[in-house]
Amino acid sequence: MNLGLLGSCYLYVAAIILITGKIKDRIPSNLSRKFLHIMIGNFIFIIPFFTLRTFPLCFPFFVASPFIVVTFLFSPLSSVDLSGKFSGLAKVTGGGHKYGLVFYAISYSALALFFSANSYIIAAGILPMAYGDAAASLAGQKFGLHKYNIFGTKSFEGSIAMFAICIAGLLALFPFFSCLYPLSSYNWILASLGTAAVATACEALTPHGFDNLTVPLFSAVVFLLLIGGL
Repeated sequence: MNLGLLGSCYLYVAAIILITGKIKDRIPSNLSRKFLHIMIGNFIFIIPFFTLRTFPLCFPFFVASPFIVVTFLFSPLSSVDLSGKFSGLAKVTGGGHKYGLVFYAISYSALALFFSANSYIIAAGILPMAYGDAAASLAGQKFGLHKYNIFGTKSFEGSIAMFAICIAGLLALFPFFSCLYPLSSYNWILASLGTAAVATACEALTPHGFDNLTVPLFSAVVFLLLIGGL
C-alpha cells in the first residue's frame, strides 16, 4: 500500500508539472507558480493514509524530499541547464524567488519527517503557504491599493486575504482530520486563529522567497502549541 501511494504521489506531481508547463504561456507566471503551490499542497490529504510514517520508513518524507533536488536543479542558480528539455518548469521556477520552490520542498520535507504520525500538524503548516500565500499574492495584485513596506512591499488587502483564507482553510480541515484523530473542536478553533495570525505576520515580515520556509514551519509549531501538543 505504501509503495503504491508513493508511486501515485510521484505520478500526481509529474502530472501537475506537465499541466503547469502547458498553462504557463496562457496565464501570468505568478498564477502558474501559485497553481503549482496549491496543487502540491494537496498532499496533506494523502499523508494520513500512509501506514509507515515514522523514521526510518517515513514514506511522506520520501514523497517530499526528492523535490528538494528537483526544484534546485530547475532553479536559475543550478549549474545544470535543463531549461531546454523542461522549459515549462524552468520558467515557473525562475519566475519568482530563485530558491522559492526549493524552500517550499525543504519545509514540506521537514514537516513530513517530524510530524507524519500527526499529519494534521503538517496540514496546519502547509495550508497557509499553499492557499494563504496564494490568496495574499493574488488579492494584493488585484486589490492592493494600501501598501506597506517592512522587508518588502506588501498590501493590507493581501494580508487580510491571507488571514481570512488561513482561518477558513484550517477550520475546513477539521471534519477531515477529526475522523482520523481524537481532536477537540475548541482547541482546533483556537489553534486556527493563532496560526492564521502568525502565518500572516510571517508572510508580511519575511523577505521574498524565504516565506516558503517561515510560513510553514512557524505555522506548524504555533498550531502544535495551541492545540495542546501531540
